[in-house]
Amino acid sequence: MLRTPSGGADHGAAAADNDLMSIGTVLNALRDEFPEVTISKIRFLESEGLIEPRRTPSGYRKFSDEDVERLARVLRMQRDHYLPLKVIREHLDAVERGEAVHLPPLGRPGEGDSAQTSGEPPAAARIGREELLDAAGIGEQELQEWESYGLVTPLEDGVYDAESATVASLVAQLGRFGIEPRHLRLMKAAADREAGLVDQVVAPLRRHRNPQTRAHAEDRARELADLAVRLHSALVQTALGVRLP
Repeated sequence: MLRTPSGGADHGAAAADNDLMSIGTVLNALRDEFPEVTISKIRFLESEGLIEPRRTPSGYRKFSDEDVERLARVLRMQRDHYLPLKVIREHLDAVERGEAVHLPPLGRPGEGDSAQTSGEPPAAARIGREELLDAAGIGEQELQEWESYGLVTPLEDGVYDAESATVASLVAQLGRFGIEPRHLRLMKAAADREAGLVDQVVAPLRRHRNPQTRAHAEDRARELADLAVRLHSALVQTALGVRLP
């Protein structure tokens, strides 16, 4: 079992709260086994729903021993089994339901394994044009206009990745405030530049000879994307002098 600092004897709820750990303490507890783990990595795993630490009234994260053990299991499954986060989440949920689950063998993936275990990202979910229109609650004319501005782009076979539904829904919501697609071109250009920056960082990982390094490339890209989105949000809030809930 992963050893974590103890907060002393249990004296009820107050003592239990004192036993909770800060993110810095959690980082130190994990680093013996996972020397490459970072605070941003822990925050990213939280944003992906792998852990749910408590929050103090001032917003600071507080972790229980169970949270740290769960974090360690997630990191082991990434390191030893080359599993994407979605599969890890499904595995942990199944364990919590008491279901019998089996992980793929430990060690380097062999020839003939799926693209995911050989370091390639899993295939993204896709939706058809009608599904996208229904999900966003828009008509064909609106979608054509958004496509003309590059806000939504179909894949080569005419379908869309699942994230396009999120983009379309947000564009529709902004439209209710009088913000038109042509006004969003600057946001799209900024997003493309941010994506290019992330790609520069992870591109060497995707080309690496070590399959484990390649397997981590997508998670690293998602972690960097999460940080970029949070920075963008903070900058907008600072510029407007507002704070989102």
